[in-house]
Amino acid sequence: MLTKRVIVCLDVRNGKVTKGVKFAGNVDLGDPVEMGAQYYRDGVDELVFYDIMASAEKRPIDIAMVRAVARKVFIPFSVGGGIRNLEDMREVLLAGAEKVSVNSLAVQNPDIISQGARAFGKQCIVLGMDAKRSDAPGLPSGYEVYVQGGRKAMGIDAVDWARRAVSLGAGEICVNSIDADGTKSGYELKLTRLIADAVEVPVIASGGAGTPAHLVDVFREGRADAGLVASMVHYGTYSLPSIKSALATAGIPVRSVP
Repeated sequence: MLTKRVIVCLDVRNGKVTKGVKFAGNVDLGDPVEMGAQYYRDGVDELVFYDIMASAEKRPIDIAMVRAVARKVFIPFSVGGGIRNLEDMREVLLAGAEKVSVNSLAVQNPDIISQGARAFGKQCIVLGMDAKRSDAPGLPSGYEVYVQGGRKAMGIDAVDWARRAVSLGAGEICVNSIDADGTKSGYELKLTRLIADAVEVPVIASGGAGTPAHLVDVFREGRADAGLVASMVHYGTYSLPSIKSALATAGIPVRSVP
């Protein structure tokens, strides 16, 4: 059985790791490079760095930060936010990232997915998806896609968008529940499972992790291939070794901590 991945997400704003609840009320926590390096030493499987304001502010991602992370972290990491075109993807990958996450850009210009997949391989292209529960007509899954850091609803069904993105060449999907984000009350299991059942690429669950039991639930019930964590490690509530130990005890296959 393939091991499940534990991924730490570092949202970056103005050069600092920041965390909020449901995409609001953010508090700055520390330096992204140093925090990423510590999580690497603690045994995390992968890291994700999101520049959460880059798209809204129409500016490129901080390439210097990406290079600094690559000098200290020797596991796969992906970068998102501020990716505007194929050249931006190339620059991020050359700076040392293994994957590029596209979210707002992909919704507004789906061709960037296929362009990136052709140029760099599907394994380098991650679709980041921010979704929220909705009763609006035309959304059969009951979840709507948002862009610009959760600030703009697009009227697009989350499952339909996941299928289309994979058909265009996305090699992985990171599904972030806006409803659950930062609440530490558990992942949005229904949303995660709907997308995991709809596509044949790995699905990363994001938003709501508060305890190792929540990871167990999303791996079993949500059928996720990986779980993103943030608040539960950023605030020191749990360590990565303790999370992995709890998962192993529950029978979830994980890579052991060195």
